[in-house]
Amino acid sequence: MSISKSVVQQLLDTCTGWRPQMYFKSSLTALSHAMEDLVLNDSDTPLVIASFQRERYYRQEAHRYKRIANKSNQVYVLAAPETDFSSSSSDYETIAFEPDDALAQEWHLVIIGKHYASCLICRERNVPFPDSKYGAAMDTNRRFEGIWTFDRAVTIEVAKIMLDRIAVYRPELTTKTNQAHDLYLASEPETNKTLVPIESPLTNPDPFVQRLVTYLQAGQYKLLKANKSLAAKQQKERLLNSVTDAVRRSLNTKQILQVAVQKLGEGLGVCRCIIYRCHENDTVATVDREFISPGIKSVKGHKWQLANNPLFQEAIASTETISIDNTLEDERLNQLAWEQGTGEFFQNLIHNYSISSWLLVPIFYYGKLLGVMELHHCEAEPIAWKPDDIALVDAIATQVGVALIQAEAYADLEDLNEQLEALDRTRSNLVAIVGHELRTPLSTIQVCLESLASEPDMAPELSQIMLDTALSDAERMRNLVQDFLTLSRLEGGGVEWNLETLSITECIDLAVSNVKARNQGQSMPEIKNLTTPEDLPLVQIDGEWLVEVLAKLLDNACKFTQADGEIAIAVKTNGGKTLEVTVSDTGRGIENSSLETVFDRFYQEEGALRRSAGGTGLGLAICRQVVKNWGGKIWAESPGKDQGSIFHFTVPIKATKNKSQPSASKAAKYTTSRQKSNKKQHN
Repeated sequence: MSISKSVVQQLLDTCTGWRPQMYFKSSLTALSHAMEDLVLNDSDTPLVIASFQRERYYRQEAHRYKRIANKSNQVYVLAAPETDFSSSSSDYETIAFEPDDALAQEWHLVIIGKHYASCLICRERNVPFPDSKYGAAMDTNRRFEGIWTFDRAVTIEVAKIMLDRIAVYRPELTTKTNQAHDLYLASEPETNKTLVPIESPLTNPDPFVQRLVTYLQAGQYKLLKANKSLAAKQQKERLLNSVTDAVRRSLNTKQILQVAVQKLGEGLGVCRCIIYRCHENDTVATVDREFISPGIKSVKGHKWQLANNPLFQEAIASTETISIDNTLEDERLNQLAWEQGTGEFFQNLIHNYSISSWLLVPIFYYGKLLGVMELHHCEAEPIAWKPDDIALVDAIATQVGVALIQAEAYADLEDLNEQLEALDRTRSNLVAIVGHELRTPLSTIQVCLESLASEPDMAPELSQIMLDTALSDAERMRNLVQDFLTLSRLEGGGVEWNLETLSITECIDLAVSNVKARNQGQSMPEIKNLTTPEDLPLVQIDGEWLVEVLAKLLDNACKFTQADGEIAIAVKTNGGKTLEVTVSDTGRGIENSSLETVFDRFYQEEGALRRSAGGTGLGLAICRQVVKNWGGKIWAESPGKDQGSIFHFTVPIKATKNKSQPSASKAAKYTTSRQKSNKKQHN
C-alpha cells in the first residue's frame, strides 16, 4: 500500500498558524535521541510512533526501540524495506510501506505520555535516494523541513494522522490503534482547538536539547559552507586534470587548443572562450579555436587587433592575466584606448560581441609568448572574476603552453627525421654516383695511360685514340667535380650575384651555341629558338647564371631526346614582373609522380647504376637553386612516358625599360668568364 500525501503537509493544512523550520540530518538524530531518552528515563507508558524513511536508518535505532518496547506496548516503527524489514508484531509493531510512499522522504517521531507530549515531523528537501547503500543518502548535510514541538494539541493531531496511516498499512492492527486513540488521544484539552501555537513552535523545549540543536545547526551550516568550498575546489581540480590529460594525449596543436577552450568554457560556464596563436610583435591574430554557449555570437576566424591594444600590451609586459569586471567602466578600454587610437575598435568589439566582462590570459613558456586565451561574459549584468577562477585559468594556460611546446618539438623532430632520411638517401646516391661516374673514367684513363707507357712503339693513330679517350674521360670527371662544387656554393650562399640589364634572346643564343659546341661531331636533336627579340622586355639578372640554367636544361633535353627529335625554346610575358622561359622536347618524357623529384639532387630516373644516359643527376638541382636565388620559380610538365617534357622557369623583368641593348661582345664574355671560373676551381 502506498500513500502519496505528505504527513507534514497534512499537519500544515490543519495547523495553519505553524511554519516549518529547516533541520539538518545530524540535528534530527540528536532530537530523536533526546526524545527517546525522555521515554527511557521516565516511568510513564507512552504512545511512540517512529518513521525512519528506510530500513537502513531503522537498523541504527532498533536496539533503542527494544528497550522502549519494555516501557509500553504501544510502540510502532515504520520504514521502507530494503532487505529483511517487514510488517510484523513482536516486541513492537513494525509497519513496512512501499518505497514510493510519501513516508520514504520523511522522518517522524511522535511521543505522547501522561506527563509530556512531543513530536518531530520532517520531510527531506530535494534529495533523492540513490541505489548505493552508502551514497548521498547517508550524508549528514541532508536537509529537512518540518516542526519540532512539545505542544500536546499538535502532537495529538500528528498521532491521529500516523495511527490512521498504520491502520491503512496494517488493517489487522485496527483494534490496537483504536485502543491508542482511547488511551492517549481522547484526553485532548478543549482549549487551543484551532491548533494555533500559544507562544512559538518550540513551546517548553528542554533547555539542554534546545542548546544542543542550536549548536548542531550552527555547526552544520559551517560544515555545509566548508563542503561547498571543497566541492568547488574539487570540481576545479577535476577540470584542470581533465584538461591536462586531454591536451597531453595529443601532439596536434589544433586539437590541443580545441580541447582547452571546450573544457574551460564548459567547466567555468562562460559565454565565450577563445584561443589564438600570436607572438609579441604581431599586429593582428586570427581566432583559431572557440567555445560558445547557446545563443552567443561566434568570433572564430575573425581578426583580433593586437597593435596598440592596451590589454594585450599590458599582458605581455606583466606576463600575467588581465581581468576586467565591467568593460563599460574600465579605464583601459575607454580613456586610454581613445588616447591610443583604439577606442572605437574596442567599443565596436564590446558592442558587436556583447562583452560585459573580460579575461585575457597570455600563454607563455619560459618567457616565449605562444598565444592568448580569452574568456568573455556576454550577459547584460557584468560579473566579478574570482581569484580562484583566475588561478584555474592560469594553471590551464600553463598546461596548454607545455603541450604546445611538446607538439612543436615533436613536429620539429619529425622534420629532422625527414631531413635525416633525405640525407641518408643523398649519401647512398652519392656513393653510387661516385662509384660509377668517377670509377669508370678513372679506369679508362688508367688503361690508356698504361698502354701508352708500356708500348712506346704503338702506332701513332692508336696512340692518338688512347690520348683522346683519356682526355675525354678527364673532362667528364672535371664536369662532375664542377657540378658538385657549383651546387655546394649555391646551397651554401657562396655565390656573388652580378645583376645586369640584358636581352634574354642573346643569352638563349649563347646557351644554344655552347651546347652545340660541346656536342660537336655527335648526332643531336634540332634546337629551335622560338623567341622574338623585339617583343620582349629586358631582364635584370646575372647573365652568367642565366646562360648556365639554359645550357643545363638544353643538355638535359638533348640527353633524353633522340637525334631525330626536336627541342624548342620559347619566352613569353606573363603579364607580371617576370618572363616565362620554356624548354620543351619530344623525348622520353617524365612520369607524373616524378615531376617534383626530378629537381632533387642525384635524381636518376633509371637509378644510379642502371641508366642509358650518363650524368650526375645534379644539373636540374643546380637549375632550381639558381632560379630560387633570383626569386623565380621552376617546374616541369609532361604528358607522360615517351611523350616529351616541358621545363618552365621565370626571370625578373627590369623595372624601367632601357632602350639600349647589350652588345654581342658583352654577351659573349659570359662564356669566357664561365670557362675561366671553371678552370680556376678545377686547379
